[in-house]
Amino acid sequence: MPNSVTLAEAKGFLRVGGSGEDALVSLLIDAAEARVGQAAGVALTTASPAPLRLAVLVLACHAYEHRDGERPPPLSLVEPWLAPYREARL
Repeated sequence: MPNSVTLAEAKGFLRVGGSGEDALVSLLIDAAEARVGQAAGVALTTASPAPLRLAVLVLACHAYEHRDGERPPPLSLVEPWLAPYREARL
């Protein structure tokens, strides 16, 4: 299944030129997609709502900028965008 965010979109958001870091950016997209999808309880697609797609970009950007750190980006960065899409779990 394709990601909700393309490599080109992420590179534009990150302002990354060239193809030297394509593998890293793709990995960050995959990781951010998994976190957002799991947190919201939905499967992300290219038709996903803009707030969820933006959450993926923000998490990927944060991870890219802090790639020397040990911890993943906190979901609190994107919580306001995730909250309306969370499925109730009992």
